[in-house]
Amino acid sequence: MKLDLTEQSLPVYEALASPVRLHILRLLTEQPMNIKELAGAAGLSSAIMTMHVRKLSEAGLIETRMAPGKSGLQKICSLAAASIEIEFPADSSAVRKSHRIDIPIGHYSDFSIEPTCGLATTSHVIGSFDDPRYFWDQDRIHAAILWFGKGFIEYKAPNFLLSSQHPEELLLRMEIASEAPGVSEDYPSDITFTLNGVKLGTWTSPGDYGDRRGNFTPAWWPQRTNQYGLLKQLRLTDSGTYIDGVKLSGVTLKDVDIRRKEWTLRLSVEEDAVHQGGLTLFGKGFGNYDEHPSMELFYTDSGYSENV
Repeated sequence: MKLDLTEQSLPVYEALASPVRLHILRLLTEQPMNIKELAGAAGLSSAIMTMHVRKLSEAGLIETRMAPGKSGLQKICSLAAASIEIEFPADSSAVRKSHRIDIPIGHYSDFSIEPTCGLATTSHVIGSFDDPRYFWDQDRIHAAILWFGKGFIEYKAPNFLLSSQHPEELLLRMEIASEAPGVSEDYPSDITFTLNGVKLGTWTSPGDYGDRRGNFTPAWWPQRTNQYGLLKQLRLTDSGTYIDGVKLSGVTLKDVDIRRKEWTLRLSVEEDAVHQGGLTLFGKGFGNYDEHPSMELFYTDSGYSENV
């Protein structure tokens, strides 16, 4: 896992700032364990352990899966990162800057989806559930959450990079989850990320979360529906593409033609996916993070230039 000194790395630093969570990580270096086993080893209740596990999972430090146990399904926890590297700026005279583009949920440019599906603003559902036609409703630009069972949603964003600015890293940041009928923490879905027509890779979402209300999910939103997702950070660099610091593919900035004036980002659950568990995307006013999906390009500047 690769971290830096920007606020995007804060979720990991916050997850590590706890003696209990450090103890959990040490336990999981020995072997995967379920919630009850971790709670017993740490001398905590299962409820408190579940809270710590969620914090570590949201930071990308551990991963969880459901498996049969002696008394029903049990949540198995295992490490998701083998090491952590913190990158410090190499040259203080070359200050790293960035262009950030927020992408509101409803500002998609194209889609092709299959039910279950729907979208909503922070105050009401748009149209009817499971009817893809409402994804073109004029109210969709105000959407703060959307979901679908299979297909894709596509967004376009401008690129403000100048010829004198050297791109070093593109950060894609979003709160995302599967889309189960109702909710289910054990509902894997293979979600593929594609930029400018180039597949960056596929990440398997563990489930669709509804065990509690999202931190910013409106009070009117039904309880047994998608409440929050996982904050995922994809970093596209000169050495490859990483998700939460773990290498996802060898696709680099050069491979996606990072200097083109317009970027196209596609999120999809594809026809040949092993786990077709849908996709839920959370925006500002829903979920745990109260922010739009975003694309942020980090660069160093060598001086004056014309727009390119």
